[in-house]
Amino acid sequence: MSENPEDIVLYEVNNGVALVTLNRPHAMNAINRQLRRRLYDVMRMADADGAVKVVLLTGAGTRAFTAGLDLKELGSEEGALGAANDTDPANNPVKAIEVCRKPVIGAVNGVAITGGFEVALACDFLVAATNARFADTHARVGIVPGWGLSQKLSRMIGIGRAKELAFTGNFLDAETAFKWGLVNHVVEPEDLLATAMKLAADAASIDPEFLRSYKQLIDDGYAVSFGEGMAIEAERSSLANSQVAPGEVEARRSKVQARGRSQ
Repeated sequence: MSENPEDIVLYEVNNGVALVTLNRPHAMNAINRQLRRRLYDVMRMADADGAVKVVLLTGAGTRAFTAGLDLKELGSEEGALGAANDTDPANNPVKAIEVCRKPVIGAVNGVAITGGFEVALACDFLVAATNARFADTHARVGIVPGWGLSQKLSRMIGIGRAKELAFTGNFLDAETAFKWGLVNHVVEPEDLLATAMKLAADAASIDPEFLRSYKQLIDDGYAVSFGEGMAIEAERSSLANSQVAPGEVEARRSKVQARGRSQ
């Protein structure tokens, strides 16, 4: 059954933060073809919208952030499995998220399974509800990951832990995910959006162009060796910092000090 594209991924902007909600709670927010297309459109919208400084991505309901690719669609449509390896951001939700050059915070409100786990890892950082759980069930389903999980997860939590999740298909609870460094905060479900929104508001108070370039610097450095990353930082920081006037630094320093005293 066809679903209304505007309802399948919700988009709402308030005070510089775009709230993007995967909205198929009846299907555990499973990623079907329509959702992938709409997510791409929404992330392009957020990237181009001058009123948006930060994006907050979550799922509708309390059961799932997203259960990954819609297995019903995969099992009933010829060629549907091609989405697992598609590089077109209109058909690959990880690439769709990467289209947005602004910070993307993930608010994980339930399970993030297989492709859903990969979508979570596409966010810049994660806040999780206590009922959030993560699972890499690629081996159990018999599908090789194509959206980055096999490479990203080991770099985030260590190769032994990533292999344990990959080889067993076992679920990882929110508290363990926090201890392993996968998520930054774990809060009660009713506090999830408020906590994530507070972090988004903090980020939105920074100059958006600086945020964009800083995100790019971190991502570009993370994708190469440490030495190459240091060279990238040296090159870009030398160029950027040479254009900053001393008076601007002094004015901002006073604001930073005042903010630090209030925290």
